[in-house]
Amino acid sequence: MYLCSKAEKCKSDIRKKLFDWKADPEEHDKIIHQLEDQKFIDEERFVKYYVRDKFEFNKWGKIKIRTMLFQKQIPESLIINELKQISEKKYKETLDYLINQKQKSIKDPEPFKIKTKLLRFAASRGFEPDLILKILNR
Repeated sequence: MYLCSKAEKCKSDIRKKLFDWKADPEEHDKIIHQLEDQKFIDEERFVKYYVRDKFEFNKWGKIKIRTMLFQKQIPESLIINELKQISEKKYKETLDYLINQKQKSIKDPEPFKIKTKLLRFAASRGFEPDLILKILNR
């Protein structure tokens, strides 16, 4: 309960902690169910804050956010619903900003190499290739 009260956690985070603490594996589900009943764990709330934080503060794209949530065994429906909440305008502005910032740091005279590096950079941040190319071609 203390761990969940300090930061949003999902079921898989708690399972991992219980495993690390060598808690009885038969008790894991019981503990998690109790935490859910008392609203210490709420997957929907977790996804909401996770998507917002990773996009706003870490400047991650939807692909990377989806992948990380999928690794945490979050239901696909929750992920999709929350990713739809990201404003398309703000999403494109964020990608444009990241590309412009990165472009300032690239010291290469060849336009093709610059474009390739920017594409790789933006893709590593989890943005969609077609959107990256659209912005790069402007």
